[in-house]
Amino acid sequence: MKVFMLGWEFPPHISGGLGTACHGLTRGLDEIGVEVCFVLPTAIPVDAASHVKLRSPTNLPSQAAPETITQLSEHVELHQVDAVLQPYGTLESSEKALKRIEKLQEMSQAWAEGGTAGGETVAQMPAGTFARGAGVNYSGNLMGQVHRYARLAVELARHEDFDVIHAHDWMTYPAALAVAAASRKPLVVHVHSTEFDRSGQNVHQQVYEIERTGMHGADRVVCVSYLTRNIVISRYGVPPQKIEVVYNAVELPTDGDWQMQPIRQHEKIVLFLGRLTMQKGPDYFLRAARKVIEKYKDVRFVIAGSGDMFARCLEEAVADPKLRSHVTFTGFLRGADVDRIFSMADLYVMPSVSEPFGIAPLEALSHNVPVIISKQSGVSEVLTHVLKVDFWDTDEMANKILAVLRHAPLQKALPQHGQI
Repeated sequence: MKVFMLGWEFPPHISGGLGTACHGLTRGLDEIGVEVCFVLPTAIPVDAASHVKLRSPTNLPSQAAPETITQLSEHVELHQVDAVLQPYGTLESSEKALKRIEKLQEMSQAWAEGGTAGGETVAQMPAGTFARGAGVNYSGNLMGQVHRYARLAVELARHEDFDVIHAHDWMTYPAALAVAAASRKPLVVHVHSTEFDRSGQNVHQQVYEIERTGMHGADRVVCVSYLTRNIVISRYGVPPQKIEVVYNAVELPTDGDWQMQPIRQHEKIVLFLGRLTMQKGPDYFLRAARKVIEKYKDVRFVIAGSGDMFARCLEEAVADPKLRSHVTFTGFLRGADVDRIFSMADLYVMPSVSEPFGIAPLEALSHNVPVIISKQSGVSEVLTHVLKVDFWDTDEMANKILAVLRHAPLQKALPQHGQI
């Protein structure tokens, strides 16, 4: 089987868990001999992944193949097209005025056929036809880049042989619909997150419409958890029979020391690792931290990540004398730094407000670190021998943190049983 895969991030250039998930999926498919053509809208170094063939054109002119090819694997190709999708910006970098877009099915047909939409050819339509930005989580001329990515993906697809299209999350759905319309090949969309997860009840209507159209236009919908499946059914009206749940996973370390290594002799490390956004609940992590510090002083709360709530969390920690000397911000981590911070941690906490799945707790357990996760997460369906708490119940969250820090047998037993 040959798969034409569309995603907007891939290691090492990642801003969230989607790139990690895509990397794992392509590795798994490569191992069983499935050929994958992965279309990426951002430039990456040629040694980014050991199992892919990287193509890095600066542009993709009509009827021209990519200019450079680096062979890194037998079954997986990674194509770069000249578009930029940056999903985690700030409100300041987005325009407030938002315009509605044409119906996506009509646009996808226009993209595929090089036809017209509203009297203009798609190639002639200015980027402003698609609204700039998309609320607080998206930056730059995002919709224009989504449109550009779709056109380039269709052009690239004309030179590829494939059996099925596989698209990850909303920014690739217009491209997937366009390629499906042009190739008449079946489409699978993979839902790693929804607009309700990212924005709560303040959903951006334009993004929601793209998501809904992509899901309804697909032949199959893959969700990362039953939590996400329920949202897709209830909020997007997708028929249950076309939805499959496929959980995420991580690779276990093959070597190295699995023993936890605290930073200092008398200081326990409680780790938050993820994007600093409303969805991930870093503010609830700080509230629980404040309650823990009142009863347990030899603790350091490490916040690893970046996002639009970074300044707010930093200000809250600095302004509070109780937190100031007990909280450390590392910024965004990747690669070996992620392994290093897990090796230092005594406890990992994922207080997500809404988490379709959540790979980080699996990564923590693979490093022999006990975890506390919110009940509002898809990974809670997989992990049965871990501590769980409602994200909003910071009193209970603090109690569970204290229990792990104070009781060494519990700290040792949780990762052992959690890995089963």
